[in-house]
Amino acid sequence: MADILHRVGIRSDSLQDVYNALTTTAGLAGWWTSNTKGEGDRVGNIIEFRFGAGGFDMKVAELEEPSRVVWELADGPQEWMGTTISFDLKQDNDFVIVMFKHANWSEPVEFMHHCSTKWATFLLSLKSLIEDGKGRPDPDDIKIDNWN
Repeated sequence: MADILHRVGIRSDSLQDVYNALTTTAGLAGWWTSNTKGEGDRVGNIIEFRFGAGGFDMKVAELEEPSRVVWELADGPQEWMGTTISFDLKQDNDFVIVMFKHANWSEPVEFMHHCSTKWATFLLSLKSLIEDGKGRPDPDDIKIDNWN
């Protein structure tokens, strides 16, 4: 199994603000994709994320307010089947540290490399949303190749 791992510090004195950006439709649409449907505030809920190149349905698998969010892929690309996505949050002085993991890839295929870079750009979009009030969700995100 292979994992994508990222660590991002967000200048904020509120774990709750970052947690809300990971669990509300408005928050998720503000940094990942503007085409988001569903609420991520209850275990078992399905959140629909749509992008120009396709989409994902995520099942909320675990919530520990305000420090942990875990999703399982409910529907999406074959390479993502069986994977989980987690966000662990901790306060470190005037930063919220986001420990991100997209776990359990069956093998490190080329698409995993693409997704790793895209996750990094979207985590920086989350950082911008919290710090500056405006993220760069799809379709206004940084494009890195013809997969977007």
